[in-house]
Amino acid sequence: MEIHEYPKEEITIIWKPHLCQHAGICVHTLSKVYNPKQRPWIKPENASIQEIIDQVAKCPSQALSIKKKNSKQV
Repeated sequence: MEIHEYPKEEITIIWKPHLCQHAGICVHTLSKVYNPKQRPWIKPENASIQEIIDQVAKCPSQALSIKKKNSKQV
């Protein structure tokens, strides 16, 4: 199972491409972080931790999740 990790301070964005439904909610709600035309396509340094957490919570497929440092995924 392919998993990509994008760290930012005390969190890491976890992306599981096999779960992604390409609904585009991430790109539409936080385009300064998610840009599928760039590599890497996720740039967590472009938003606050709270903005990222709030956006990831909206992912309908749960392809995106948050792992807090020294913790499990949320």
